[in-house]
Amino acid sequence: MLDFVNKAKWDAWNSLGNMTQDNARQSYIELVSSLVPAETSPVNEISPGSTSIYETIEVTTKDNITKIMFNRPKKKNAISIKMYNEIMKALEEAGKDDSAITVLTGNGNYYCSGNDLNNFTQISPGGAEETAKNSAEMLKNFVQHFIDFPKPLIAVVNGPAVGISVTVLGLFDIVYATDQATFHTPFSTLGQCPEGCSSYTFPKLMGLAKATEMLLFNKKLTAAEACSQGLVTEVFPDSTFQKEVWARLKAYANLPKKSLAVSKQLIRNMEKEKLYEVNSQECECLVERWLSEECMNAIMSFLQKKSKL
Repeated sequence: MLDFVNKAKWDAWNSLGNMTQDNARQSYIELVSSLVPAETSPVNEISPGSTSIYETIEVTTKDNITKIMFNRPKKKNAISIKMYNEIMKALEEAGKDDSAITVLTGNGNYYCSGNDLNNFTQISPGGAEETAKNSAEMLKNFVQHFIDFPKPLIAVVNGPAVGISVTVLGLFDIVYATDQATFHTPFSTLGQCPEGCSSYTFPKLMGLAKATEMLLFNKKLTAAEACSQGLVTEVFPDSTFQKEVWARLKAYANLPKKSLAVSKQLIRNMEKEKLYEVNSQECECLVERWLSEECMNAIMSFLQKKSKL
């Protein structure tokens, strides 16, 4: 989440002295051009006719269900800085409203593609170290909203899920997925480390070996694999996914809401302190990772590859 694009430009410019003038100029132009797509402004996408107060998500309450929908389909619902803040605000409001359950899902073909690449180009006035600390604090706060959520929290995974949108699934009470969904946490590819309390929840859900394969070695799971390993509760055919899932959710929402909330707290409260501790440790590790040369080089390489696709 640091200024990797400008770092790449600076390194390229400094390398000019070791090359002929023409070759150096061409090398620099090619590198900067390859990074331009990562610097474009975020797209503000609001569904036609929406009266939502939010810009990146859509929140509706109906039939005792509060639905929080990631609403940047043209960006594959990638999470921008604004979207992080809006999701937290929506969770705070949903935790206090009269609904019985809260559901998170995505608009379009993707559930969520992880961090928006523009997050990697925003830097604080205090420089890289301040940016890393501020980013870690925001992430810690974001994850804590899921840890502390007082009602049943259900993910309706309508398509591929990547990064933070996958790791926080271990903090949901139920995860339903279409058979077209996939689950990918490419942290080591980017020189980073697990987040979203996944270093604790994934081994607990999946077993140590399967969690290691996913979190360390970037294995992408199909919906069927994620279900067999305990990350997903149930998988539905894509053709009937929405109909079957929402019929079930409406039935859940008719159960006594206070009983649901109290029962969730009894199940979850025993491990809250452990989750707080894990969240803090992961964010501390991420600060170190974000400031490392290894992470910086990995993300620059990733941005270059993405821009050439």
